[in-house]
Amino acid sequence: MLIHEILPVGMLQCNCSIFCDAVSREAIVIDPGDNIDQIVALLAKHQLRLKAIIITHAHIDHIGGAAKLKALTGAPVLMHEGDQELYDHIDMQAGWLGMETPERTSIDAEAKEGVVLELGGCHFTILHTPGHTQGSISVWIPAENKLIAGDTLFRDSIGRTDLPGGNSRQILRSIEEKLLCLPEETIVIPGHGANTTIGREKQRNPFLR
Repeated sequence: MLIHEILPVGMLQCNCSIFCDAVSREAIVIDPGDNIDQIVALLAKHQLRLKAIIITHAHIDHIGGAAKLKALTGAPVLMHEGDQELYDHIDMQAGWLGMETPERTSIDAEAKEGVVLELGGCHFTILHTPGHTQGSISVWIPAENKLIAGDTLFRDSIGRTDLPGGNSRQILRSIEEKLLCLPEETIVIPGHGANTTIGREKQRNPFLR
């Protein structure tokens, strides 16, 4: 079983997931939006080597700290190419929020549908779930019974689609075709807010009725 820490980071409190394997001392970080010092301190505390940085989508609150984390650890950054344009305009996103523009990094590998990363014998499978943005992904970890949903699916809600690259029909199709078919007991860790399960959202999410 992997150790899993969730750190709400930055002004928008993005849920950054840090998964680590106590045996190999390797780790994967998903959505390092900010507070990189905290993330690095946690890696140091457990003497971990960062294997990969996965970005669920290129909104500043999810990707803002990726360049800094990569510079400090040397870990490769994975993102879907559908969000490259969004990342190229991160200065505009910073302007909307009145934030300083973070440093940008090159993307080392594409987080496209079906890519699998391995950590401690567990597979992290990339699901392309566009709609919130064109390059939005979710990460399915069957051995842990967990789904990192980015800003695609939330407890009682779905991702907003009124920002550049958003599409309301597309996000519903992504949720229906890629997420609701997962086991009902799957724990969903959304990009913001409280965890939920696939079963709960099937029954109670007003956007999915």
